[in-house]
Amino acid sequence: MFLALVAQPAAAQLEAALGSQADSASTATDAEQAGADQVISDRQDAGADERMAMRIRGIFSELPAFNDVKVTVRQGVVTLTGTVPENSDIARAEAIAGRVSGVVTVDSALQRDLSIAAGADTLGSLQEQFRQFALILPLVGIALAVAFGIGLLGYALAGLTAVWHRIAPNSFLAELIASAIRFAFVVAGLIVALNLVGAETLLGAVLGGAGLVGLALGFALRDTIENYVASLMLSVRQPFLPNDHVVIDSYEGRVIRLTSRATILMTLDGNHLRIPNSQVFKAVILNYTRNPQRRFQFDLGVDADDDALAARRLGRETLAGLAFVLDDPGPDARILEVGDSNVVIRFLGWIDQEQSDWFKAQSLAIIAVKTALEDAGFGLPEPIYRLRFDPRSAALPYPGAAQTSEASSPDEAGEARLRGEKGAPARVAPGAEDVRPADGIRDMVEAERAASGSGKADLLDEGRPVE
Repeated sequence: MFLALVAQPAAAQLEAALGSQADSASTATDAEQAGADQVISDRQDAGADERMAMRIRGIFSELPAFNDVKVTVRQGVVTLTGTVPENSDIARAEAIAGRVSGVVTVDSALQRDLSIAAGADTLGSLQEQFRQFALILPLVGIALAVAFGIGLLGYALAGLTAVWHRIAPNSFLAELIASAIRFAFVVAGLIVALNLVGAETLLGAVLGGAGLVGLALGFALRDTIENYVASLMLSVRQPFLPNDHVVIDSYEGRVIRLTSRATILMTLDGNHLRIPNSQVFKAVILNYTRNPQRRFQFDLGVDADDDALAARRLGRETLAGLAFVLDDPGPDARILEVGDSNVVIRFLGWIDQEQSDWFKAQSLAIIAVKTALEDAGFGLPEPIYRLRFDPRSAALPYPGAAQTSEASSPDEAGEARLRGEKGAPARVAPGAEDVRPADGIRDMVEAERAASGSGKADLLDEGRPVE
């Protein structure tokens, strides 16, 4: 831009009239190709070579870079010799000579001038560029001040956190809006500054390069960007709240917090589990906490000869008599299948998880129904196996044979327990057991959230509903 200010007007007008372009890609080969596209006449007018030489010398005389160029023309072939200041001037001279009417081809022997005098001219040109740069420094300072002012305004608007938190549903999205405002104002300031100094072409190159770099980074950081977007969507949709008991794919635990990168769980055995948000967003999530009512179920088999309907009714009534089993929805029992030696019945009951622990309730319900069926005379058959012994091992002694022979057999001990004789363990009524929820993991999650100040880093808002 600065070199154009010192170019000679006459040379600029001449080059515009000729339509010449100082392009390094234009060579003597291009001139020969252009000549090959035209038919070369088999005769030449007298004085044509001299007229072409005079025309080319006249053009070169108006261009300071070609003052040392010698031009000779014979039979339409232009020969250029001498020196020029820059390598680009060689192609420029060939292009100008090749466009003169009547020229068949251009044979160039031009070389760059590497003498001290040429270096002095180059140094003078460099000094002129520095002088022009010094003249434009005030305008550059004004442009930088305008860009800084626009960027400062963007940071001031982004600093209105109360406004963005009121508009956005959570702090994560509010911070994202503030960052977008800062970025937009900084880019706007850069564009205005470049326009002030007349560097629109540089602006296009910068934006184009930034686009290519952004595309390459997008492919390289695809997983990171996907995780970031998933964090944003999870914070807006909220499929769970802190301390919810969830199952994410095959991972089970209570939610500690949702960060901008991962969902932190505490497993039921007290360990921390970190799951990337991109995986959480695409996962199947089972939330046990959202509905306080939860159903348990278990299967028991009664003898095939017993009345399965009576066993079904007895089991249902037994479940209804348990204090922790809800009346609405009430307990139920279903006959599933007839096995080889029994009829399988599935018993179902509902509990309130805020009042009863699911695991405790299911365990006590199994014992209660099993005991009721046995007391009513229903058989609970076990799988029958046929054992076959090798006669050759019948006479072999086994360790502890003498001691075992003096003690009562396992069958006798079992019969003694069934008869209620001394030594049989006492039965515990299911209603006597504590079925209150086990709050150990819940309390640990609350303690960690309070100790780490998770309210500032947690993207979950307990005041908003979940999806």
